[in-house]
Amino acid sequence: MQIKDLITWAHKNGSPDAKSSEDNAIATLQREMNHVFENFWNRVGHFEWPFGSGEAKSDVVETDKAIEVSIELPGMEMKDIEVTVNDDMLTVKGEKKIERQEEKKGYYLSERSYGAIYRTIPLPPGVDGEKAEASFKNGVLTIKLPQTPEAQAKVRKIAVKEA
Repeated sequence: MQIKDLITWAHKNGSPDAKSSEDNAIATLQREMNHVFENFWNRVGHFEWPFGSGEAKSDVVETDKAIEVSIELPGMEMKDIEVTVNDDMLTVKGEKKIERQEEKKGYYLSERSYGAIYRTIPLPPGVDGEKAEASFKNGVLTIKLPQTPEAQAKVRKIAVKEA
């Protein structure tokens, strides 16, 4: 058996005939339609945050005195957000529900949308959760978690030498 016998689309005489060209055009159309429907059904019931990224964008920065976390929550309000911290985990929950109904002459419109975020960020040892502060402005949640004096004292710089 040769490799060309395993290739199902290979032609016996090496060139396609008119009928197989038509079949290929139909097969191509069918593949493209299948692709359209697969993409459509994959997105039904799937909320993308914010519209394309899959989750809320966040930054975690460690300074010499604190851990600072910023999370983008567009479209949310302060009342939609819950922030909790325990010994080694920071948890941010947000939920947004929008319902809109409009009835005018000749039509009735009813729209609903829902979005939720649940984000857990592990924290290093030495974070003082009791003194954590959070603020929310222009769709960005900022959380400052101060480090304990013991954790600040453990940080030391290491000189880098040229090899």
